[in-house]
Formats: sequence, structure tokens, C-alpha cells
Amino acid sequence: MADELQSHRIEVICPACGHQQSEPARVVSTQCRNCLENFQVVDGKGIARARPMTRLAKPKLDSEDEPTPSEPRKSLAYVKQSAATPAKQSLWMRLLNPIKPPREVTCLGCGHSYHVAGEAQSSQCPKCGNYMSLLDYSIDEHWNRRIQTSGNVVIQKAGRVAGVTLRCHHLTVLGELAGSVECTGDLIIRSHGKIVGKVHCRNLRIEKGAKVEFLNPVTADSAFIDGMVRGQISCSGPVVLEKRAELHGLVRTSSLVVRPGAKHSGTIEMHASTPS
Repeated sequence: MADELQSHRIEVICPACGHQQSEPARVVSTQCRNCLENFQVVDGKGIARARPMTRLAKPKLDSEDEPTPSEPRKSLAYVKQSAATPAKQSLWMRLLNPIKPPREVTCLGCGHSYHVAGEAQSSQCPKCGNYMSLLDYSIDEHWNRRIQTSGNVVIQKAGRVAGVTLRCHHLTVLGELAGSVECTGDLIIRSHGKIVGKVHCRNLRIEKGAKVEFLNPVTADSAFIDGMVRGQISCSGPVVLEKRAELHGLVRTSSLVVRPGAKHSGTIEMHASTPS
């Protein structure tokens, strides 16, 4: 590459020592070759800098030395997360937003039970890999869409579910239910009406004052009845009839407990209990 033309260079005088040196015509700052002072160049004249450009590092204290092996360096992601979510919350915040304890869920696909975080809204079964929603539902209107969740469902007094299947953990019926039910937990009924679909649950509870007619067989691990029930109930475990219970229909169970005042009309079939 050819040398730069002399017409493209200027003579600049160092403002510190007066040394004159040749620089490119478009120079804006340079260093004196004699005293090594840095200075600016404005309109071809050397001007001392208004302030020094040297930046001094903050001296390290003993507490800021390199971490010892017992205290490994924390990553930037960990520092950001710690700053965003303080390790300790005030008592007032803990009272307003209590931390939900871990809860047990049961896979609707394979029946495997395991624990998840209380705030989780979905999960994946560690046994079969099935995706599960953990959302809870509170129904207070006419509902005709299928629900499949490992959370809990409550049908409020103004709610009505018809023609669909509900698959959930706990189901509480305060309104009307005209569909099929599959619960991995408890089915609690506190209202009047007919349930036209099949019912499968772990524990069946008919509360005081409820009047229920099951048009299809009910399969459960156990049953607790304190209201009026008409239908066919099959339990692998005990059936308990409280003093206000009125049961009409076929009962298949390994153990029947009848409190004083309870009534039953129909057939009772006793079988051996299924080992757990």
C-alpha cells in the first residue's frame, strides 16, 4: 500500500511539552511521541484534555476476594432470580398470600399417584408420561363441555351439567348433574336430582338432606350415605348408612354398617374385601 500523501497530513504541537509531530488530517486525538501525553486535536491544534481519562478500579476489600471453595461463585441467573424473588417475605405478605403446600394428584390415564407443587396448573405423569391439567372448576351456569382435570370441580347451586363426562379429582355437587362421572377422589352430593350417567369414584358421600337417583350403576371404593338414595351401588370396601339414610336398590359390598334409624329396601350381596 502506498504511503499516505503529505497533503493529507498536518503538523500538531503537543500542549504539554511543545513537541511537534505529523498526524493524519482528520485526527481528533493522539499521543505525544516525546512525553507520551494524550491530548485532543481541534482545528489542527493540540488541546490538553479537560479531565484525565484514566479510570481507577475500586480497590478490593477482604470480603470481596475470590470465593472460597466452600462458597462457590453464583451464576448471573441465580443472582437475578434471588433479586426478583426475595428468600424471606414479610409476615403480612405470608398471611395475604400463603404458600400452598404440595398436593397429591392421581393420573387419569394409569392411576399413578404422586405429589406436585401446590401452585402447579399442569403436570406430566412420571410413570406413563400423560399430560394432566390441574385446574379447578367452579360451575355456576349451564355447562355442556367435557372436563378432564386432576383438579377439583364444584357444581354450584345455580350450576347445571348435562350430557357430558366429568373426569376430575374431587367433585362436589350442589346443583344439577345429568352426566357421567369419574373421580379419583371423592364424589360429594348435597342436592336433589337424577344422575343419568355412569359413576365411578373412590369415595361416595351423600350428605344429609340430599335425594339422589342413580339411573346407572355406581362403582366406588367406599360409600357414606346420610340422605335418600335410589340405585345400584357396588363397593370394594365398606358402605355406611347413617341414621338419616334411606337406600333403595342393590348393594354389593364387603362390609355394611347400618346405624340405628337407617333404612334399606332391596338386595344386599356380600363379597370378600379386595386386598389393597
